[in-house]
Amino acid sequence: MQIGQHTLPNNLFVAPMAGVTDRPFRMLCKRLGAGYAVSEMVTSRPDLWHSLKTSRRANHAGESAPIAVQIAGTEAQMMADAARHNIDNGAQIIDINMGCPAKKVCNKWAGSALMQDEALAVSIVAAVVEACAPHGVPVTLKMRTGWCQAHQNALTLALAFEQVGVQMLTVHGRTREQGYSGQAEYKTIAAVKAAVRIPVVANGDIDSPQKAQQVLALTGADAIMVGRAAQGRPWIFREIGHFLQHGTVMAPPLVAEVRRLLLEHLQDHYSLYGESVGVRSARKHIGWYVHDLPGGQAFKTRMNALDSTATQWAAVAGYFDELSQCMDRLPKPDPSDNLHKNTTRQTPSATLS
Repeated sequence: MQIGQHTLPNNLFVAPMAGVTDRPFRMLCKRLGAGYAVSEMVTSRPDLWHSLKTSRRANHAGESAPIAVQIAGTEAQMMADAARHNIDNGAQIIDINMGCPAKKVCNKWAGSALMQDEALAVSIVAAVVEACAPHGVPVTLKMRTGWCQAHQNALTLALAFEQVGVQMLTVHGRTREQGYSGQAEYKTIAAVKAAVRIPVVANGDIDSPQKAQQVLALTGADAIMVGRAAQGRPWIFREIGHFLQHGTVMAPPLVAEVRRLLLEHLQDHYSLYGESVGVRSARKHIGWYVHDLPGGQAFKTRMNALDSTATQWAAVAGYFDELSQCMDRLPKPDPSDNLHKNTTRQTPSATLS
């Protein structure tokens, strides 16, 4: 799998999710089998480049290459400037966000809202490609199938984006109107793949190794991108990789391994966010990890009342110590329940600040 001059170890990608795919989460997913991870989207507004939220999202300390930064905005020149700014700060790939369905983003005509104005969308992409070209930095783009069912223009835009120099396209198999409801469709992704010569990545409802194999077969895509299914289950990437290579399903991870992974994840999380923000922002990750585990809901209620990183970390350690007394491995995931869980595990509302 190749993006510009960057050779990736595999074709299993982590989706950029606002409030989720920060540096600690990206690094964890890469450790567990993901070949590529894109940052949370960062704003193109220069007055917000040095805000605390943006600086955390742009933190790539210790992360393995290639460093991919997703930018969002509505003005071509501002997006071009944002691309150059992030390249100066270490970005090796620039990804353009035209897929975010959040109202906070779309109300500003960013994210998937740009798909309503094809001329503006293409002008933004062309400006970003021109800004990145002197630095040898490839530009990629993530979009939806369209704004709504009656206006599915992913294929038209894909051809235009390829023409102006985009080097990889990711398509989420839903319209903006759908948000995360209903089921993803893959015919549009297959049509895009058949029409363009650049790599195409399939995204949407990929929540198991079997589904990953099915989506690759249905779309002919070069890679798959996993989002919500990796929340609390970052080892899904190694499970998918194993299944695609060997055709067999891996055993669920040992409780002791999950305990170690989560506690290491928390330490890295705290180091990025500090005490006050760290303890609060870690709650969602912990909740996703214990969602399907015995006593998980009761533990989550107790854990959400804790207000220090030390007590939170100790509580998680204690919970998994108790869990290890009754089981060696996590229970097997129930595929029939995955779509239902995914509609309830919504990504936090996105913001551009």
